[in-house]
Amino acid sequence: MSERRARRQARGHRQGLLALGEAGGRRQAAVDGLRGLAVTPHVAQNTTKRSSAIDGRTTRHAGYLVSQCERKRIEEIFGWLKMIGLLRKTRHRGVGRVGWMFVFGLAVYNLVRMRNLAAQPA
Repeated sequence: MSERRARRQARGHRQGLLALGEAGGRRQAAVDGLRGLAVTPHVAQNTTKRSSAIDGRTTRHAGYLVSQCERKRIEEIFGWLKMIGLLRKTRHRGVGRVGWMFVFGLAVYNLVRMRNLAAQPA
């Protein structure tokens, strides 16, 4: 445990909880409900001309930027699974078979990723 975290806990602070959400999490009521539970909502901010449920209280922290970068990396994997891994329109029906296809697609993604990482010059 870091010294800073130990000092915060000694003063009665606790590590804040985070909630990640998808498009539905942008609704103001959901964000207000999370804040009422002392949970920081990390949902994508609407930066167009419409209003956003996420304001500067959340986006000013460095952790929000890290969270959004991680979200992009995860979304890239799902995009690859849909386009290359044949999960956009599954050929099988049933939780077991589709789940097997999902796991197999992730294994192939990892193999392709390992090949690409090994091919990079050190």
